[in-house]
Amino acid sequence: MAFIDTGGAKSNSFQEGSKLYIFLLTLVATLGGLLFGYDTAVVNGAEKSLVEFYIYTVKAGQYVFNSDVMSLFAQYRTLMVIVLYLVFIVISAQVIGLLGKKKGGIGAAVIMIALTAWAVSFLSSALPAQSDVEAMKSTADAVKGFVIASALIGCIIGGAAAGFISKSLGRKNGLFIAAVAFFVSAIGAYKPEAFNFFGTLDVYSFVVYRIIGGIGVGIASMISPMYIAEIAPANVRGKLVSFNQFAIIFGMLVIYFVNLVIARQGDEAWLITDGWRYMFLSGAIPAAIFIVLLFFVPETPRYLAIKGQDEKALRVLEKIAGKDSAKTILSDIKGTLHEINAPWLSYGFGVIVVGILLSVFQQAVGINVVLYYAGNIFRNMGASTDSSLLQTIIVGVVNLTFTVVAILTVDKFGRKPLMIIGSIGMAVSMIALGFTFYSGNVGMMALVFMLLYTAAFAMSWGPVCWVLLAEIFPNSIRGALSIAVAAQWIANWIVSLTFPMMNDNDWLTSQFNHGFSYWIYGVMGILSALFMWKFVPETKGRTLESIEELWKK
Repeated sequence: MAFIDTGGAKSNSFQEGSKLYIFLLTLVATLGGLLFGYDTAVVNGAEKSLVEFYIYTVKAGQYVFNSDVMSLFAQYRTLMVIVLYLVFIVISAQVIGLLGKKKGGIGAAVIMIALTAWAVSFLSSALPAQSDVEAMKSTADAVKGFVIASALIGCIIGGAAAGFISKSLGRKNGLFIAAVAFFVSAIGAYKPEAFNFFGTLDVYSFVVYRIIGGIGVGIASMISPMYIAEIAPANVRGKLVSFNQFAIIFGMLVIYFVNLVIARQGDEAWLITDGWRYMFLSGAIPAAIFIVLLFFVPETPRYLAIKGQDEKALRVLEKIAGKDSAKTILSDIKGTLHEINAPWLSYGFGVIVVGILLSVFQQAVGINVVLYYAGNIFRNMGASTDSSLLQTIIVGVVNLTFTVVAILTVDKFGRKPLMIIGSIGMAVSMIALGFTFYSGNVGMMALVFMLLYTAAFAMSWGPVCWVLLAEIFPNSIRGALSIAVAAQWIANWIVSLTFPMMNDNDWLTSQFNHGFSYWIYGVMGILSALFMWKFVPETKGRTLESIEELWKK
């Protein structure tokens, strides 16, 4: 969505503009990224306490449920169906946008029929008998995955809707909606029983507020980098947009520290009843700061031009680029506005499929298992709650450090080499981590392999995937990026939902001692390397025009 390098338009360096002004606007926009990281990682420290408070505890190898177990299971089924229909609505909009009203409508109808058939079967099947211990445990693990990963449902909805929001309401208003959603979610997740207006068990009131927060995350994941790109000069756009990825990782690191500080305010019992609440409430502070600061930033010149507000666009451009360049840049912007309604299949299915698979593989390699469940993983290694949170901070520091490495090297070494090397590093680390669990040797070597995995991801698929997604979609079909964003959040949700099912499954645990799931992610790392090698073009040093030509062949 960059408004300077628009398919052959003259590039401007903005030398006459205010560098400080541009930097401050970028910092405000990156708060969306910071809250993105903060909100998606907050559950890391709260996961164990949250589950023990609302769902079950494990005593002497037996599950002890902390609520009406049949109501817990029944409402889980109902809410699962509801949220999947919500996801269906946003996905249908994507399908129609891709294939057109006629073909897309047929595709949406097919999805609707399949979803309805599954929903009827899912809702009509008998609940597990309380005497069937294995079925009860399996269903409880599914509920656990649903609760922990609930924010990702909102991320799918928000990510898919972000394109419409940014186009109809504007980039600034889109960020404002995201910030308010963050704030509401933080307050509601803190006291879901006090703000339970949904007629559900309190745990599912918590789920609703996490979904609201996820909607904010999904919106910010697309609009924050879009806003930065549309106010940034061409000569520093890459670095400035990269700050958003840095802010995401920084937000994760901040919440790791916050979780540790909160956990040290009381004992295990306090952490289970109250401590986790303050972890979620803490998100209200940066969200409130974001809301206030957004009142002082302008809408982007590109959006103002799209809406015919040329004078406002010119005033913003004068601050950014200087008076001498502003009129020329505005003319360049207006000269490309005819491109915004190009059909998404103008370049065929190739670029769409590559974009979707880039997004899916970024999640299928298991990164968010590490980010969301690091505390749980470290406890499986035998660490206490306090030490597991400290080890999680180490993971965050490594993630942040190697993200900087990627930012500094992506234009030097190229996209494909970094991505392939990262895939191989992740595959080796995950397979080795699986063997440490399988062998029962889960000491320092397990921590080392997890850190190597995190480093490999952070220097490759973390930031570089977003670089590729921004480059491979031609300007005229940039709206199709929302398909890739939605696919990424869907994959994230599936991975986060299925990890507890695999990791806590009694049979898999007895056979592989928690190693099985990590081997799956290791295989995905190998497949991602093959995908990058065979199907993804190198975009380093290529103009947008030359990249577009790749998809015309």
